[in-house]
Amino acid sequence: QSQLVESGGGLVQPGGSLRLSCAGSGFTFSTAMMRWYRQTPGKERELVAGMTSAGGVTNYADSVKGRFTISRDNAKNTVYLQMNSLKPDDTAVYYCNAFAGPIWKNYWGQGTQVTVSS
Repeated sequence: QSQLVESGGGLVQPGGSLRLSCAGSGFTFSTAMMRWYRQTPGKERELVAGMTSAGGVTNYADSVKGRFTISRDNAKNTVYLQMNSLKPDDTAVYYCNAFAGPIWKNYWGQGTQVTVSS
């Protein structure tokens, strides 16, 4: 069974940091395109960051550039999102996404809540 399991969310004060983790199984992680999305009530899911299989290419939403960093450890089948200088506007449910083979399709995690508040 293919799955993605996120962890690391929580409550943090403005200016603080969190690191999200997403562990994948049941698909070929090493060749997967990995992405983080986020969603708030009443809004569409927003792409936050993405990384190619070998980690050579990354992309970020303008709103998080310079504050968030995506990385991956293919030996651990895990992708990370380091979030620094957090703002209240970063409050959302964060989802991990993989586009992976051998049957190329999208996989989603269950989401982890990040709340930035004083």
